[in-house]
Amino acid sequence: MLRLLLVLFLATPVAASAQEMRGHGGPVRALAISADGRLALSGSFDTSAILWDIERGLALAVLRGHESSVNAAAALPDGRFATAGEDGRILLWRMGRQEPEARLEGHAGPVAALAVSPDGGVLASASWDGTARLTPLSGTTPPAVVRQRGPLNAVAFAADGQSLITGGHDGAVRLFGPDGGQRRVVDTGVPVNGIVVAADGEIIAGGADGRLRFIAGDFTVAREVAASGTPVVAVALSPDGRRIAAAGIGGTVALVDRASGRIERTLVGPGLPVWSLAFRPGTDELVTGGGDRLVRRWRASTGEHLGAVVMERPSEALARLADHPGAEVFRACSACHTLDPDGGNRAGPTLHGVIGRRIGSAAGYDYSPALRRMDIVWSRDTIAKLFEIGPNAYTPGTKMPEQRVTDPDDLRALVDYIARATGAE
Repeated sequence: MLRLLLVLFLATPVAASAQEMRGHGGPVRALAISADGRLALSGSFDTSAILWDIERGLALAVLRGHESSVNAAAALPDGRFATAGEDGRILLWRMGRQEPEARLEGHAGPVAALAVSPDGGVLASASWDGTARLTPLSGTTPPAVVRQRGPLNAVAFAADGQSLITGGHDGAVRLFGPDGGQRRVVDTGVPVNGIVVAADGEIIAGGADGRLRFIAGDFTVAREVAASGTPVVAVALSPDGRRIAAAGIGGTVALVDRASGRIERTLVGPGLPVWSLAFRPGTDELVTGGGDRLVRRWRASTGEHLGAVVMERPSEALARLADHPGAEVFRACSACHTLDPDGGNRAGPTLHGVIGRRIGSAAGYDYSPALRRMDIVWSRDTIAKLFEIGPNAYTPGTKMPEQRVTDPDDLRALVDYIARATGAE
């Protein structure tokens, strides 16, 4: 089982124990946080999105609608979330609903980035098909389409709230007016993987050479900062506009003071990519998603690890079997499933009494129609098969994120732990 040990380097390295939200079966490619800072939506290569209660570290819902990896996510001012995927689709989700509220079609290639206009009325999307689309979120006005050569990786609204800024494989950062006409362009010389825009109009672009480029209002590169020794794949701007986070594909996250360009600190891992970043409104927190399938919380001003995954109250089963070898393996399941008799359903159904229970029959849980039609009874053997070949293969149509346990010892320990913890013996 892979574990990502992130170490904070100030003047000298200081080891810390990371805290995380577990649940995805693949790298966490996308993150978005609600305007009130309470909820996070993570999107993964496993094709799912998970809605999290940040403070409690609990998965509230597992959302499935994409046919391939979820590449981007955005929080809308009205409480909805948007996701975009490798399948070229954009889906809109409302709290409390397992199915997408709307499907936005039109892109002919993977969608790599999303941005919401300051007034919340327009969703911008950038695609590898060489287009950026501006889709009104109310009414029936058709999307406006901006076309250019080469795949696009990044999109943002300019400080005026109407003009659009794009970045892509060709290394150019372009400004398009509200009419879709190109107004300005600057060539950075390397593929651009992420863009953020400050309130004063400054543009910060993250490049494949590991550098951040600060672009002034006249579309000249005012300065550069070497943020990573590997390509920068994601950038985020703190709500107060004072700090930039830049994630490198080698596993580093640089926290940069925007005014001075000074790197305040660098979060360093063993080489696993950090794919996604988001600052949490109303707090001093940075949330990251990585190649190790985890969502982590940090205090941006110090690099302190925050937010252990905890239950609303201590779990009797977890406490009773804390030394069982399967307890650590089960941690990836604990955000979505409870074990105790009165634990209830979360994003997934309670596992109490699961041995001997027919699939799709836990009281009070909203199963997908596909699961309700299946003829599977949960036993040690069927649970082992689920994790051996993965939920998508064993239970097609499931809402469960793709999770496989490939180590035979881990698999045996997990199955035995579930059986013992849920009252089977």
